[in-house]
Amino acid sequence: MMLLRAQPLTAVAATFRRTCTVQQIHISRRLYSERPPENKRGELDITTYTPERIRNFSIIAHIDHGKSTLADRLLELTGVITKTGKNKQVLDKLKVERDRGITVKAQSASMFYEHNGDKYLINLIDTPGHVDFSYEVSRSLAACQGTILLVDAAQGVQAQTVANFYLAFGEGLGIIPMLNKVDLPTAEPERAVLQIESAFEIDAADILHISAKTGLGIEQ
Repeated sequence: MMLLRAQPLTAVAATFRRTCTVQQIHISRRLYSERPPENKRGELDITTYTPERIRNFSIIAHIDHGKSTLADRLLELTGVITKTGKNKQVLDKLKVERDRGITVKAQSASMFYEHNGDKYLINLIDTPGHVDFSYEVSRSLAACQGTILLVDAAQGVQAQTVANFYLAFGEGLGIIPMLNKVDLPTAEPERAVLQIESAFEIDAADILHISAKTGLGIEQ
């Protein structure tokens, strides 16, 4: 996946390819909010999406860095779920996941959108964040063309941040660095950016600053 800086999220399918470069996506407001084609029984017909119109990506992060919350915002942004205050950890189904804020059982979700007149299907492949599930993370990444590397602006780079980055790097995925929770009083974005630059050799200009909870920066 080749992810060009300042490029819209809707161009993900057109630009995903295997690469070890680290770039970023600029999320556009021109997202495909209409329903995709339906078959004669009124069911969604994904057979209209050929392989070149389908892409998979994931979000990797340390525990409690906001991965599930970011997934909520992306699903809202693409019109998969409505924007309500009740959307919290939509992909976390188990009680322990909601109670402890961790992802144990990986889920997946599909998003439909349109870019330059072409309609695409992009699949979010969930990944567990706990160290005990590194194999499951590797299997999810093996099915993807790219991934979002999410780092908490208050906590900085932590163990699973490093482990998951190198799993993605080893798969040759395009990596989109994002700094989350920048709106918190305890956030230290400058320190976190330096950590990302030092640990992964990522240019600070390529790191998106967002707040998955409030939606800050999601549409920039």
